[in-house]
Amino acid sequence: MLDELLEPVTRALSREVAQALVNVRASDTAQARISQLAEKCNDGLLTSGERAEYESYVQAVDMISVLQTKARLWLVRHDMA
Repeated sequence: MLDELLEPVTRALSREVAQALVNVRASDTAQARISQLAEKCNDGLLTSGERAEYESYVQAVDMISVLQTKARLWLVRHDMA
């Protein structure tokens, strides 16, 4: 469903925007926090606030991953044209 919802974004891509999306990376601080929360989650030690924070990160990462996949496909298709 997320893929379908983001399809209009794909149609609006330019080469520069697609490449920028492919290169998006979380900051070291965000990566460290996600790892910390993931470990606590695996150990069953998240508070309700931490669980909400972790779920927000997971949702954001999912959306970014779909956008990056769409951007990579866009670049491949437009390099062939």
